[in-house]
Amino acid sequence: MNKKIVVIGASSGIGFGLASRLSADDKIYAYARTPGKLEELSNVVYRALDVTENKLDLGELPEVIDGLVYCPGTINLKPFRRLTDQDFLNDFIVNVNGAVKVIQNLYSRLRKSEHASIVLFSTVAATVGMNFHSSIAASKGAVEGLVKSLAAEFASRIRVNAVAPSLSDTPLAASLLSNDTKKEHSSKMHPLQRIGNIDDQVNAVLFLLGHQSSWITGQILHVDGGLSAIKS
Repeated sequence: MNKKIVVIGASSGIGFGLASRLSADDKIYAYARTPGKLEELSNVVYRALDVTENKLDLGELPEVIDGLVYCPGTINLKPFRRLTDQDFLNDFIVNVNGAVKVIQNLYSRLRKSEHASIVLFSTVAATVGMNFHSSIAASKGAVEGLVKSLAAEFASRIRVNAVAPSLSDTPLAASLLSNDTKKEHSSKMHPLQRIGNIDDQVNAVLFLLGHQSSWITGQILHVDGGLSAIKS
């Protein structure tokens, strides 16, 4: 085994795709509320975890952890006037506070690695103003601030970056892509004329975890079909 990597939110979507790819060469400690198909993968240790709990128990782990990927996220799209205080708080708890608690828990183990890397998830909506995204954009904007602050504080021992997807075909986005009309409309929004998929995001995470990105930290990698940078 080359590395020991913790994946939070690993039972479905991008998290499961990442655990599947990584487990070919690395030892994966996969956390999620339910196992899904994780127990079918070799080199994967599954442990139950709900990131909304006040105190997280990650169980016994190796003294050295080489990578951490935090995948839990929310899609709570409502007009601003219909969003409650609790909506904003729930998004923050999952997207920001959960990541903070996990990083604090694993910091000493990550620091012992020679090439530690943390990867979080933002969203294109933190950069591009979109209708009905105020709650999720606010929490993911906080994630981007956290990435930059931790990248500065943890240099030169731990790199910290984030992937910022646009709409991708994952279980989390199922209601937004539930028929061909929605998929066609969403595809046409993007300069590359398609929606994203799990592999698009997994490939970006693998890059940020690997040696090829060893001189990259504090960055937000936009994997969004050009939506954040191009007006077509």
